[in-house]
Amino acid sequence: MTAAPRRTEPLLTQRAVLVLLTAAFFGLVVGGLTYFSAGDVASAVLAGLACTGASTLGLHQLIG
Repeated sequence: MTAAPRRTEPLLTQRAVLVLLTAAFFGLVVGGLTYFSAGDVASAVLAGLACTGASTLGLHQLIG
C-alpha cells in the first residue's frame, strides 16, 4: 500500500493571515476601549466583533 502524497501548499496565504490578524488586533483594541468606556462586557464583545468584521472587509480591499 502506498502512502498518499503530502500537500505542500499552506492552509492560508500570507495575505489572508495578515488581514485576519490585523482585523483581530483592531477588534481587540476597540473591544478593550469600549469596555473601559462603558464597563459592560457584552457591549465590548459586540463592538469588538463588529469592528473585526468591518476591518476584515476593509483590509481585504485595501491590501493587495
